[in-house]
Amino acid sequence: MQIFGVDIGGSGIKGAPVDLDRGVLVDERFKVLTPHPATPDLVADGVKEVVSHFGWTGPVGVTFPGVVAFGSTIRTAANVDKSWIGEDARALFSERLGGLRVTLLNDADAAGVAEMQFGAGRDRRGTVIVLTLGTGIGSAVFIDGVLLPNTELGHLELNGHDAEKRASSKAKEDHELTWEQWARRVQKYLAHVEMLFSPELFVVGGGVSRKSEKFLPLIEGIKAEIVPAQLQNNAGIVGAAMRAATQE
Repeated sequence: MQIFGVDIGGSGIKGAPVDLDRGVLVDERFKVLTPHPATPDLVADGVKEVVSHFGWTGPVGVTFPGVVAFGSTIRTAANVDKSWIGEDARALFSERLGGLRVTLLNDADAAGVAEMQFGAGRDRRGTVIVLTLGTGIGSAVFIDGVLLPNTELGHLELNGHDAEKRASSKAKEDHELTWEQWARRVQKYLAHVEMLFSPELFVVGGGVSRKSEKFLPLIEGIKAEIVPAQLQNNAGIVGAAMRAATQE
């Protein structure tokens, strides 16, 4: 079975058809830059460009980098334009895609769902926290495989700052941090999350997970097991498609 997945991030909008039996992309993903300002109309245009690139006419799963209430209404917009707040995003995307059926969920939740089914969290019980380190920090919390949606743990306070402003991969780039300097920040963040949730496993994803060997071995003092995401930066696309399939 194939379903189309679109992952909206702070820097890019990417998508591809997904083989849901294997959790892999059927074709090379297509990506456009996230517009600035990332307003609803401009982002919807980007989603349309990605879907149209493949000539797709079936159901579409879409992720959003913020809290998605009731599968449609946007509640937060940390890394996109604030005009998203209160928007009926599912209706907007469906209209822009010519009436295609759209399913919407938080971007980190999508990545987490994919990792739990096909990746590093497969068959893991207890508390598992999937973190996506990118433009911000996304989180997906699972208890015995069941998702607690919209946790947004990237916005916990860390040293007087929003955690994602200190420990995201964008923060590494913005502050020109070495891997060692950034790993210390990630370590402090993980220690804080661990204190609050006591997970058995952290799965670290996002684009930076491709270079996990450069920073994960530098992290010390965390009781939970820490592993890199296996689906890396495709997890959001796969998870979006998975959620769309459940709405068939």
